[in-house]
Amino acid sequence: MLYLCLMQKLKTCAFIDGSNIYFAQKKINIWLDWGKVKLYLEKKYDIKAIRYYIGIRKNDRTSQTFLKKLEKIRFTIIKKPVKIITNEFGKKIEKANFDVEITADIMTSLKKIDAVVLFSGDSDFAYLAELLNRQKKQIFVYSSKKTLSWELKLSAHRYFFIDNLSLLTKRRRFIRI
Repeated sequence: MLYLCLMQKLKTCAFIDGSNIYFAQKKINIWLDWGKVKLYLEKKYDIKAIRYYIGIRKNDRTSQTFLKKLEKIRFTIIKKPVKIITNEFGKKIEKANFDVEITADIMTSLKKIDAVVLFSGDSDFAYLAELLNRQKKQIFVYSSKKTLSWELKLSAHRYFFIDNLSLLTKRRRFIRI
């Protein structure tokens, strides 16, 4: 008798470090189409949730428009105000770090999922990846070749470069010269 082994998709939640992935995209000049990303993730994994973490500036209409689009495709948005910090040289720096929130949300989701998809290249998540490995949970990291830290690269179950995901990018109009 011939038995067919069907591979089941891993129960997965996706966590997107909005600031980190924004600067990764900016650095390589590739802009992900989050609708296409969602479809890609749903084909590859049994997606239970997609959570997007973002700092919000006062009266930032561009961000509000972007967030409405994400909500329309059923992303869960986690936001907080951007803080303005003055460094020791008097330079003002915007800050909205979500490492703790992402880590806490991942750890509280572990009973319901088999794997984590993390859109970030931040080395701060290397320890989290090690903890997930010890819990027998897989972690798939998406970042760019230029921004994926070596610590996270070594700790992740697998990593993917958004540089290679051209099918998931926004279409651009070509400007005639």
